[in-house]
Amino acid sequence: MKKGFSINEMEIGQEASFSKTITEADVSLYAGVTGDLNPAHINEEYAKKTIFKGRIAHGMLGSGFISAVLGTKLPGPGTIYISQKVKFTAPVKIGDTVTATVRVKNKNEEKNRVIMDTICTTQEGKEVIVGEAVLMPPKK
Repeated sequence: MKKGFSINEMEIGQEASFSKTITEADVSLYAGVTGDLNPAHINEEYAKKTIFKGRIAHGMLGSGFISAVLGTKLPGPGTIYISQKVKFTAPVKIGDTVTATVRVKNKNEEKNRVIMDTICTTQEGKEVIVGEAVLMPPKK
């Protein structure tokens, strides 16, 4: 298996993305796996009465796409995810295509730590999740 980028191979501003369209199955499976059965996610009649006027996907489902980018693309395989600050700025609906993008913000070569800006947007370019991740890239 190929290892991801080491800290010396990463450049400030370098970025990578992952996109996925949220399906009914994604929301149902996430609810089942995590036990998060909040009716805002799984009950359309309930959700119609909320400020969102319908069901929304779990915020952490979308933020999981950030983990996908970090673990498979940048830095990639072998990365250790240390922390994530996250702010949910808008709802994601079933049928939305979410793109998670990570961008190298800062590197500490002495400690082998990288700080990444993280953002998720919808197909319209609307920001739905913003934050910052700290990680340890693989060593070569």
